[in-house]
Amino acid sequence: MWGSGVPEDFGRDIGATERMVREWQERAAEKAEKFGRMQQQIQQISATESSKDGAIQVTVGSGGMLEALQLSEAASNRPMAKLGAEIMRMVQAAQAKIPELMQQAVADTVGLEDTAAQHVLGQARKYFPEPPEDEPEPERTSNLREMQVPMEDDYEEPQRRQAPAPPQRPVAPPREQQPPRRPADDFDDDDFGSGSFLR
Repeated sequence: MWGSGVPEDFGRDIGATERMVREWQERAAEKAEKFGRMQQQIQQISATESSKDGAIQVTVGSGGMLEALQLSEAASNRPMAKLGAEIMRMVQAAQAKIPELMQQAVADTVGLEDTAAQHVLGQARKYFPEPPEDEPEPERTSNLREMQVPMEDDYEEPQRRQAPAPPQRPVAPPREQQPPRRPADDFDDDDFGSGSFLR
C-alpha cells in the first residue's frame, strides 16, 4: 500500500510519462539524424546550365553562388555586353533548378510533410525563381530590306561620265605670203621710160 494521500495509480503515471519522454527523445534523435542527412545532401547540390550553342556553361552551388564558368572559343566572338548578359541568364537558369533538387533531398530524408522542411523549400523558391524568358533576337534580314531601293518604271539609268577630251595643240597662225620676185631678165625697157638711164 502507498502512503496516505498518494493515489494508487501514481506509479503507473510516472512510468507512462517516462516512456513518453523516452519516445519523444528517440523521435527527436531520429528527426535530427534525418535533418543532418538532409543538410548534407543539400550542401552537395549543384546545378549546371549551358547556352544553346554550348559556348557558355555555368555551375552554381546550393546557395546559388557561381562555382564554375566555362567559355569556349565561340564565346570570344560575342560582344562583351552580350556575353555578360548571356552569362547572367545562364546563372539564373541554373539557380532555378535548385528548389527542385532540394525538394528531392527533403523527400529522401525528413519527408515533404514536415513543416520545417516546407519552410526551407519555400525560401528556396523565393530566392531562386524561374528565370525570365529569352528575348527573341532581331531578324538579320530586316536591315537588308530597308537598304533595298525600289525600282520604278520611269527610272533612268544614270549616264556614264565621258572622259574629258585631251587638250588640243595650239595652231600656228598662217604666215603672210609675199609676192613672188620677178627674175632679173624680166625687166622691160618701158619701166624706165623711153630714154636711157645713161643719159
